[in-house]
Amino acid sequence: MNNFVKRIIFGLLYAVLVIASSYFGPLYFYILFFIFMILCLYEFSKMIGLKSIYPYILAVTSFSSAIISNTNSIHLKEDILQKIIVAFFTTVLFFTFITALVSSRKIAIQYLGRIFLSLIYIIIPFSLLILIPYLNNDKVYNYTIIIGIFILTWSNDVFAFLIGKNFGKHKLIERVSPNKTVEGFFGGLLFTFIAGYILSKFFGMTLQHWMVMAGIVGIFGVLGDLTESMFKRQAKIKDSSNFIPGHGGFLDRLDSIIFVSPFIFVYLFLTL
Repeated sequence: MNNFVKRIIFGLLYAVLVIASSYFGPLYFYILFFIFMILCLYEFSKMIGLKSIYPYILAVTSFSSAIISNTNSIHLKEDILQKIIVAFFTTVLFFTFITALVSSRKIAIQYLGRIFLSLIYIIIPFSLLILIPYLNNDKVYNYTIIIGIFILTWSNDVFAFLIGKNFGKHKLIERVSPNKTVEGFFGGLLFTFIAGYILSKFFGMTLQHWMVMAGIVGIFGVLGDLTESMFKRQAKIKDSSNFIPGHGGFLDRLDSIIFVSPFIFVYLFLTL
């Protein structure tokens, strides 16, 4: 089986998994994206040379707090458990400074910097991502938003690749990603807007919301891809791992979503 066939097969399996888990309800959605978060965190930790359990503790507490926040928004109540988790998260976060002080690490700033980088780049975006389906007037789980965001992202990726490969002449940021072109960027952006228009006809939100989200995906999705390419180039690796045949690692598949999620969360939080 050649690499192209593997890429098609496992790409389709990945898409089916994302759509099915989102469609069948919050439990499956939480489980899948928790697994995605842990795997991305593992790959990123290896990439930046971070050997610590603290990012995983922060990931579990942050993700749990987001789930409880969703539950509370449905029942319109506060929960003592969420307060405990937030307090625990804050304690663990600042306890990393103490471990840096008492450990034998000679470069504490780099150690702490890598922990906080994993928090900002992996943990917080995944925690915000699972809040997005509940950002609606009824405060109930709405799978169409998540599926729509992935469709926008896939549209951007596919058409940026196709147009860049066939018509690309001007490099976007060559020192970071030599294969990305200006033509590919604008082609991907155009077809993301087209996908947003189609989604507005079937997925219930207004055209304005889908157009804004398409713009966010078209711009920040590419920035997310370039950001991961920057990390991989500094680590001198081609893929974040070989977990997904033909695609590399989970971080390679989710780099755009990771970067897009905080901006879509902020937009929907302020407008819905």
